[in-house]
Amino acid sequence: MAQRLDDADVRRIAALAHLELSADEVELFSKQLTDILAYVAELQSVDTSGIPPTSHPQAAEPAWRDDAPRPSIDRDAVLAGAPDASPRAGLFKVPKVL
Repeated sequence: MAQRLDDADVRRIAALAHLELSADEVELFSKQLTDILAYVAELQSVDTSGIPPTSHPQAAEPAWRDDAPRPSIDRDAVLAGAPDASPRAGLFKVPKVL
């Protein structure tokens, strides 16, 4: 059985979190935190013996590809489609950001 948190416990936790709580909030959070502790206590009572531990719920392998050079988009073709590009310098003209 989980221990009920009283108002002093909630005020102490709120002070540690630099929170200012009204009296209504202290009462509300006291009940909510007590409910959370009761639920955690209930979870701890579940028999998990014989269940192998898992580090991740999904057993997915990462998708890797070879780090090898490969053909890319032709630079001149890209610059030909851009407004105000300088194909000779290989640059795009972009609007000012700042």
